[in-house]
This record gives sequence, structure tokens and C-alpha cells, in this order.
Amino acid sequence: MRKTILITGATAGFGLACSNRFAEEGWKLIIAGRRGERLEEFKSAHPDVPIHTIVFDVRDRERVEQSIAELPEQFNAIDVLVNNAGLALGLSGSQEADMDDWETMVDTNIKGLLYMTRAILPGMVQRDQGHIINLGSVAGNYPYPGGNVYGGTKAFVKQFSNNLLTDLVKTRIRVTNIEPGLAESEFSIVRFHGDVDKAKQVYQGTKPLTPADIADIVYWVTNVPQHVNINTVEVMPVCQSCGPFLIHREEG
Repeated sequence: MRKTILITGATAGFGLACSNRFAEEGWKLIIAGRRGERLEEFKSAHPDVPIHTIVFDVRDRERVEQSIAELPEQFNAIDVLVNNAGLALGLSGSQEADMDDWETMVDTNIKGLLYMTRAILPGMVQRDQGHIINLGSVAGNYPYPGGNVYGGTKAFVKQFSNNLLTDLVKTRIRVTNIEPGLAESEFSIVRFHGDVDKAKQVYQGTKPLTPADIADIVYWVTNVPQHVNINTVEVMPVCQSCGPFLIHREEG
């Protein structure tokens, strides 16, 4: 029997790569995102794979709840939820950051993840099986200048994942938080509000992670033995590491 996976943010980056990886493995896919034309392009490119598309923004709680409640019977027993939809906006210090950017990150990275999880988790508990995979970030573990609210949202994802494990300890439901480091996708283009040249500078002289790398990890954690839970995967390219503590020394 084919398993069913729901992937948010499936129109680009990690989400699109995960969609491709699981389609190759013969899973049934529910792919969700804001750009409907990209979802339909993916569906058309995989005619032999059962695919259900949902056009929504995860920040829209009512739309999320309605879409999950109205899933076709073929797709309504979700085995794996990949909470991938998320973004970073801006790289300014807290004293000058755009409040709209901050709110968008909180609404997407935290509240959107909550809406999706809460809509799908009861069904998993009823069936006593399932897997929640959250896409966190090393930014939730290590601070960097300008990471302020983005890092804060990913720290939330980490702790929420841990607390989910605690809530679900009497079930067979698994929870995994995947924390990528430097990875090249549309991430930096979005962060810099469409400035492609500025986004390219982020990866200059490096060999970053790719969306396919993360998709392979997502697939791996879903395929370990059923009694095994991969709590957290922190992954960086070999060109990246944790920085030293910053110390500002006054002159004189």
C-alpha cells in the first residue's frame, strides 16, 4: 500500500526536492503552496503518481483547516507531514529591522507550522501512526548578526518538536526536527526581497547544501525502523562551522 505524504512549501527549494524524492519512491503526494501553477506543473510531470494539490498560504488558518477537512478519501490518511513552508526576511539588526518582516516570519514559521500540525495530528493519533517532520535551522541553535527573529522562530520549531515528542510518547507517532545550515535555494532571494545578485553573494566561494541533500535526509528519517525516532538532524556543508564568540573590544 502506498504511503501518503503532505509537503508544505512544495513549489520550490526543499519542498520541491522532497516532492520529487517521494514521487520517485512511489508515495502518494499532497503538495501545498501558494503558487498553483507550479503545483500543477509538478502534477503534470508525474502522471503515474497520485498527487493532490492544495493552493494556500499556511498563515491562513481557516483555509488550512478547510483544506485538510476536505481532503479526498484517497489522501486523508496522512502518514508523513513535512512542515517545510518558511522563510527569512531581511538581515538588519533588531534596532532597524522591518516589523512587517518580523511578523511575516512569525506568522509563517511558527503559526503556519502550528496550524498544519494541529489540523493533521488528531488523525495520526486516531490511527496511532504517523510522522511529523519540521524544517528548522541551525539559526535556531547559533546566533548570527541579523538573524534575530528568524533564529527565534527556528528555536521555537526546535522546542515545539521536542514538546511534541513528549505529548506523543504513548503513541507510535514520530517527530523529527531537521536543521540545515548553508543551503542554496530561493531562500536568500526571498530574504533579500528578490535581489538575486545580493543572494548570490551569500554562496560565493562555497559549496552549500542543496535541496536534494535535504530531501535525501527527509526520506532517510522516514525509513528507519518503526521503533526508531530520529529526534534531530543538524546538517551543514563542510565549508561551514560554528563561529567563535563575538567580543567587542573598545580602543584605548
